[in-house]
Amino acid sequence: MLKNFSYDIFDLNEINEVENLFASPDLLGFNVTIPYKEKIIDYLDELSDEAEKIGAVNCVLIQDGKKTGYNTDAYGFEKTLLLHKTPSQDKALILGNGGAAKAVKYALDKYNIPSITISRNTEINFENLDKETVAKHKIIIQCTPVGTFPNVKDCLNFPFDGLSSEHLIIDLIYNPNYTQFIINASEKGAKTVNGYYMLEQQAEKAWEIWNFQKK
Repeated sequence: MLKNFSYDIFDLNEINEVENLFASPDLLGFNVTIPYKEKIIDYLDELSDEAEKIGAVNCVLIQDGKKTGYNTDAYGFEKTLLLHKTPSQDKALILGNGGAAKAVKYALDKYNIPSITISRNTEINFENLDKETVAKHKIIIQCTPVGTFPNVKDCLNFPFDGLSSEHLIIDLIYNPNYTQFIINASEKGAKTVNGYYMLEQQAEKAWEIWNFQKK
């Protein structure tokens, strides 16, 4: 057990309030969550290689006054993907285009897994995505906050009829354990995974980054 350290919630109404955090002399770093993973970049001095390529930050290290952004979401998702993926699951659909979705795409690209991003404004979007496209892409990653507690009955508009037992569904939400999206997908026989293991793994990576500072 570590003494003289704490991990607290800093609830910001607007991203510019992060300046108040940086004024704290004892702050070693913090995690960044929705909706600030991209907006935080303007307030940092430097980005790690993966954060720069992804264009999103979920972990900040403060060392000697320098603020460096990292992305440990990609690491957490990669660990989750490799734990569950089968060789036949070789193409992916990414649902959403926020910071988490960018980290997912980075990890998929690393393993040469072709992917299509689905959002409200993409060519293939939530209105015209059809079950035939879903059937051809055996990995589906739900990266939006839709269905997060307390709105647990909310669900993306998605052609679940395109799913089968050959599909792997990863919903990055971990509260609740089983989103409506996961429930609907499991009813079609798909293998489903929530975001809890990814949460654990990205936190382990963040802990590693912060501890490196003290050495």
